[in-house]
Amino acid sequence: MSTRLSIFPLPGAVLFPGLQLPLHIFEPRYRALVGDALVRDRKIAMIQPQRSIEGAPLYSIGCVGRIGEIEAMDDGRYNLILEGEARFKLVRELDVATAFRQVEGELIEDDEDEVLSHAQRGGFEREAREFADSQGYSVDWDSVERLDDQSLINGVSQIAPFDPASKQALLEAPSLSARCELLVQLMQFFGRSDPSEEITTLQ
Repeated sequence: MSTRLSIFPLPGAVLFPGLQLPLHIFEPRYRALVGDALVRDRKIAMIQPQRSIEGAPLYSIGCVGRIGEIEAMDDGRYNLILEGEARFKLVRELDVATAFRQVEGELIEDDEDEVLSHAQRGGFEREAREFADSQGYSVDWDSVERLDDQSLINGVSQIAPFDPASKQALLEAPSLSARCELLVQLMQFFGRSDPSEEITTLQ
């Protein structure tokens, strides 16, 4: 079923279902977006533009988030936490009078109960350790091991230091297993590069 969604097209910002994305809202049109969401359903859809220019075409998949914690400042800015609810497929952009863009989207029903095989989970954790070591990251591996598969794979997908196109590919992966496999490939690809150099793109 398709639904009207107010969007925040932000390059490099990818939200996954079940995760949180902190946002600092300062542009007038996005302050209007937040104000509108607060009086309606508290929902904002995150989707990446294909290029970092005004009015750029959008990628085909995004994620609807619900405003959780929010701090309204005296000058009209907001700090908020957006809580990922569901991925959506872009149907078309709507012709609207609002300062912010709106689209028609179809919500995607992901399998929230999908789990990885023991071999896939173990292989992912080994690759993640190697990647973290190569990039100089400090990770609490005991906490990582306690995460369920969905939280682990989606969480790493959201925070990993990959380029926007790679993060978009992770968001578009059709299943948790496919996302895990792509993450491993990306960690292998980026892990071979010097962390002090600009990260190269897969495009």
